[in-house]
Amino acid sequence: MPDNLRRFSAGPDPFGRKWEAEFQWLQTGISIRHADTVDVKYYLWTEGEPKQEKVIALPHPDLLALSKESGHPLTDSWCMKLAANHLVRMIETAEDLEKTLITVPSQDLRQAAGVLQPA
Repeated sequence: MPDNLRRFSAGPDPFGRKWEAEFQWLQTGISIRHADTVDVKYYLWTEGEPKQEKVIALPHPDLLALSKESGHPLTDSWCMKLAANHLVRMIETAEDLEKTLITVPSQDLRQAAGVLQPA
């Protein structure tokens, strides 16, 4: 998990590259896409690749259920942590890396939250 959620390095990816990620914004998806999500946007780049936009969409119903289950309040900072953790996993596995908009499945959201739970 990155210490600084606004700008961090991740990787290596399956090709051995390190990536840089920079947080841009967090907002409800309903305001921009008519979707019941919390959207977290990052710019992502690595050597030899153009800068890319990645919007990590966290489904609101899943966030509410996870918040209730874990006892963690649903806050902007928690959503940023979940999205950053999912982005790091995407980079390390190259899964969904070709997509601009990534809707995080419930199972992956739980995995991201599991990493964030206190020991």
